[in-house]
Amino acid sequence: MNAESDERRPDAKAGTPGTPGPDGGGAPADGDGGGTADPALGSRAPHFIKRSRTLHVSWQVGVFVVGLAVVVAGIIMLPLPGPGWLVIFGGMAIWATEFVWAQLVLRWTKRKVTEAAQRALDPAVRRRNIILTTVGLVIVAALVGVYLWKYGMTMPWNAGR
Repeated sequence: MNAESDERRPDAKAGTPGTPGPDGGGAPADGDGGGTADPALGSRAPHFIKRSRTLHVSWQVGVFVVGLAVVVAGIIMLPLPGPGWLVIFGGMAIWATEFVWAQLVLRWTKRKVTEAAQRALDPAVRRRNIILTTVGLVIVAALVGVYLWKYGMTMPWNAGR
């Protein structure tokens, strides 16, 4: 749907230009008729780059390669020291400047993280997490106590001597 057809529709709600809702009108994507609308999907390349098809494809290839390098670095950091997930999401954010699929993945991820944070603040969930942590610490303390009772302060690699 192009911008002209949106303007001709009498039921199209006024919204921020370039931020169509799910129905293509100016309504926010969350459907409640108010609040802030999600930013428009699509390329955020400068206008002079979008004008030339060759330049725009080159721009997209460059963004993809840079994003891929950052995501691969994040994947390498997962088992190694470093902020692996943070770097992976940074690479996804780089991709999201140009690709709709990455923008949708980031929106979904942001929504899921917000939901998880809301659930973590629930008193019942906090109580359960505290109980599980306490049980885990008691088990670890018991294992350390058994080890010290059996071997004393001997290091594990010296236990057989």
